[in-house]
Amino acid sequence: MKTGVVIDRRYMDHKMTQFHPESPKRIEAVLEMLENVSFPFLKITPRAAHEEEIQWVHTKEYTASIKNTAGKEKTILDPDTSTSALSYETALLAAGGTLKSLYLIQAGKIKNGFALVRPPGHHAEASRAMGFCLFNNVAIGAEYLLRKHGLKKILVIDWDIHHGNGTQNAFYRRDDVLYFSIHMSPHYPGTGHWRETGEGTGEGYNINIPLSAGKKNTDYLYIIKNILTPIADAYKPEFILVSAGFDIGAADILGGMEITNSGFAAITREIMHIAQIHSNKKILHVLEGGYNLNTIQQGTREILLQLSGKGSEPGIKPEASQDSKHELEPILNHLKKYWEI
Repeated sequence: MKTGVVIDRRYMDHKMTQFHPESPKRIEAVLEMLENVSFPFLKITPRAAHEEEIQWVHTKEYTASIKNTAGKEKTILDPDTSTSALSYETALLAAGGTLKSLYLIQAGKIKNGFALVRPPGHHAEASRAMGFCLFNNVAIGAEYLLRKHGLKKILVIDWDIHHGNGTQNAFYRRDDVLYFSIHMSPHYPGTGHWRETGEGTGEGYNINIPLSAGKKNTDYLYIIKNILTPIADAYKPEFILVSAGFDIGAADILGGMEITNSGFAAITREIMHIAQIHSNKKILHVLEGGYNLNTIQQGTREILLQLSGKGSEPGIKPEASQDSKHELEPILNHLKKYWEI
């Protein structure tokens, strides 16, 4: 089986302002890269999500409000987020492309995948667009696996530099989705403190790792190896969804971290190891942020090489700096209430 890749020129039809960083050029850069690779992958044409599927996560009123933007040249939703005439259709394709990938993995047609979709989704709340996001693609995907495939435990790993407030809030009081976010703090949107660990049935199943700027490949691998992996070993997820943001890349204009292209490969390789043990290798990356075109292009290539089994060992060790260990100490102490780490 091959790695599946959702990609479509229609993802370029959603447009905000002329110089907005969340630009159609992001998809154009990935398309250009995919035309010149030798590793095997299956190109997947997305379908549009149904309104019912969107409403697993978003309210009927909010869904209708985004639908009402169709055909209108510009609708401002928040200071950072607006729509154009085809944004609603494009957002349905983003969610639907994610769902089609999940269906194909569950059906055994592809072994894993990367949904290279836009607009992104992890900031989108049940009744609010924000942070460039319209519909929460990953949250909708998690609901799909739970509702349509009968899975009981989904792990969502969010490594975008911004905390995924929308995904956190979608599952904050539940234990069937474990949300694990590594993000920069202080940073937009201001959520994601390590004390935010869920409520009720969901207490302990929402895990935030807020970090100061400047973290490197070795720091991220240390967190995955020493915090995420033992938690996943205890949780035993049946499927892994990754909110893959390339804004942790060293050259990102909205960033602050120092992850390299080989770092993206190493992070993916570690998460694939978790998937091999617990979820029968079932893993889907879904594109979130990332605004340096070279980083998103080459980072995607490195991830796909790993997913397709053609990537080499990056040779990066999971060694956190002393500053990072100092930052992580109170987080680890808090998480020990819930997990053996």
